[in-house]
Amino acid sequence: MNIVMISPGFPLEQAYFTRALAQTGAQVIGVGDQPVHALPREAQAHLAHYEHVALADESAVLAALDGLSAYVHIDRVECLWEPYVVLAARIREHLGLPGMSVEQATWFRDKEAMKRVLDAAGIRTPRHTSASNAAEIWAAAERIGYPLIVKPIAGAGSADTYRVDSAEQLAQVQPMIGHVPLVSVEEFIDGEEFTYDTVCGRGEILFENVCWYLPRPLQQRSHEWISPVTMVLSDLADPRLADGIAMGRAVIESLGFTDGFTHMEWYRKADGEVVFGEIGARPPGARTVDLMNYATDGDLFATWAQAITTGSAPPLTNKFNCASMFKRAEGRGRITHIEGLERLLREEGEHVCVVDLLPIGAQRRDWRATLLSDGMIIYRHMDLGQTLRISDRFANELRLYAE
Repeated sequence: MNIVMISPGFPLEQAYFTRALAQTGAQVIGVGDQPVHALPREAQAHLAHYEHVALADESAVLAALDGLSAYVHIDRVECLWEPYVVLAARIREHLGLPGMSVEQATWFRDKEAMKRVLDAAGIRTPRHTSASNAAEIWAAAERIGYPLIVKPIAGAGSADTYRVDSAEQLAQVQPMIGHVPLVSVEEFIDGEEFTYDTVCGRGEILFENVCWYLPRPLQQRSHEWISPVTMVLSDLADPRLADGIAMGRAVIESLGFTDGFTHMEWYRKADGEVVFGEIGARPPGARTVDLMNYATDGDLFATWAQAITTGSAPPLTNKFNCASMFKRAEGRGRITHIEGLERLLREEGEHVCVVDLLPIGAQRRDWRATLLSDGMIIYRHMDLGQTLRISDRFANELRLYAE
């Protein structure tokens, strides 16, 4: 099987998906805008061929693959990086290959189109509309009411996403979103935020995962002092998750998704109502696939590759609650010292899987620009209460300083 992998080495974790695909026996043909020498080693070592082409230039990509297909039969096209999910669908339609159509791919990229499909299926979404200019944003705010969320139609994560509680705040936010050509204006849902992540093969859900955001991402991006946590939950039979999981399954069916990774976010309100957030036809970012691997003692990169190539994969279940915590240094400039790490590793080290903090002397990252902040800790425990206890310790006792 010859499989085209769009952007096989960027972002970095794409290289591990590329490697897993090759390890199934597939011939992986990379198409990306990185020079071949800049690809991560895992990608370089597992590509049968690489086409260096600007992914933003659709005609150039199609021309490159037209030329390649004169010599090699292409069986599939895969893309796990959100900006080019629609490009992958255009390639499939151009070459007559199976997989997500352009229309389906657009549902996963355009938040308004996505919600219209789910509204028609009877799935609870926030009240919403799209807006392309200031007048439309103001009109949408009047119809929906405050508080509301303004965010890019085709965004990822919570970049350029703002909660707006009043007309005065909307006036302040408008200059900050002026560079976004099309935004979604929607009802603000007050509740806890979770994910529903899947690997699917031939229309069947082969693996399910739920993460809990502590606190919800909008708060994480609003306050520098917060140490954001993403926690994989081991007990998917917990009744508090049942409606969210059922919604996730219904969303997958309504969007006609059949093969690959999905990453959905949903809310649970104080009264128990669950509300859809958004979904991408891709894995979660910020090293959450690593969390799933530690939670299952498995390999979700391989699970995805097997699902793509065979339509099936060995079952995986979460054995642990597993969390990532991103740390933000206090001060500006370069990291000068780290407090609490030795003590925490001495007392909690058996539960710690990864320590990946910026070294002394490294320049602080801009916490507004990257969730990864100034480094991360990954830890796990079979008991949820103990996992939360460990979270509290790392949040309060691990400190990074910069000057």
